[in-house]
Amino acid sequence: MAAVFLVTLYEYSPLFYIALVSVCFLVTSALVLGWFGLGVPVILRNSEETESSTRVLKKRMRQVKNPFGLEITNPAAASLTRGVTLTPDCLEDCVLTCYWGCNVQKLHEALQKHVYCFRIKTPQALEDALYNEYLYKQQYFIKKNDKAEKYCQLPEDAQVVDFGPVPRARYPLVALLTLADEEDREIYDIIAMVAVIHIPDESYRLSCRILYQYLLLAQGQYHDLKQLFMSANSPVPSSSGTFPGESSTDRGLLEKAGLAGDEPELQEENSKDCVVCQNGPVNWVLLPCRHTCLCDGCIRYFQQCPMCRQFVQESFPLCSKKEQDEDESTRV
Repeated sequence: MAAVFLVTLYEYSPLFYIALVSVCFLVTSALVLGWFGLGVPVILRNSEETESSTRVLKKRMRQVKNPFGLEITNPAAASLTRGVTLTPDCLEDCVLTCYWGCNVQKLHEALQKHVYCFRIKTPQALEDALYNEYLYKQQYFIKKNDKAEKYCQLPEDAQVVDFGPVPRARYPLVALLTLADEEDREIYDIIAMVAVIHIPDESYRLSCRILYQYLLLAQGQYHDLKQLFMSANSPVPSSSGTFPGESSTDRGLLEKAGLAGDEPELQEENSKDCVVCQNGPVNWVLLPCRHTCLCDGCIRYFQQCPMCRQFVQESFPLCSKKEQDEDESTRV
């Protein structure tokens, strides 16, 4: 209809047609300038022009020292009948408490109580919050910087061969790390760490791994510790218990159980330098994808992650410029 109208108008009065088209052009130009301003739209600018106008927001981070560390030794050999071997690595004297068959709902209620009611600083505090909703407890005293392996196993008289099909009402194993000395609890912001561990059994044979890790702060918050996806030769230890050789079968089982994280399926070749310029050291973490793949020079040019193409909402550095300079001077 619009085309027929314009043709008819041109045949009737060419001058009036030209005047009408000119007015439409001016109105459209005014709308475009009012929307984008006097600058050119972002999609038409080159990388140098986008440096100042499209820079990704830098997330304000607060450095906190975590006194707790926990790894699974030989996860392939772990099972509900054979038990599991844990290796703690703590900066201070700690207490490792393992709860077998911990109630899922009660555990998350306990984490909420840490926020609103009372602080979970000791194993007894967690047990009170759980209302003793677990099957069996084991406890070990961990000396400072002691990396001795701790063997955990359900007793035979417990007569537990599996925890049923998914979704489950109980976690196979929950490990709690707390500071042993009262004085240390006043020094550290992080006063406890809760690790939810999957143990394979007859019903669910997914390999042993840490599913979740929660850091409990003295101020009443708790944070889910997540894995960073590094492009370096020395990868960051997995905080969610995900192994590089995880098979597609295991991934499908995780998704079926509702335990799969949001890590990208794309596996990138490891490189010790920035994936873009291959020159600067990797320093920037992109959110929400958590890819750590850009140097200080390249971060300013990207609105999308160069590894997974997801739009970057925020970013933060692994270390500041001052820390990098100090590290370089130490190496020299």
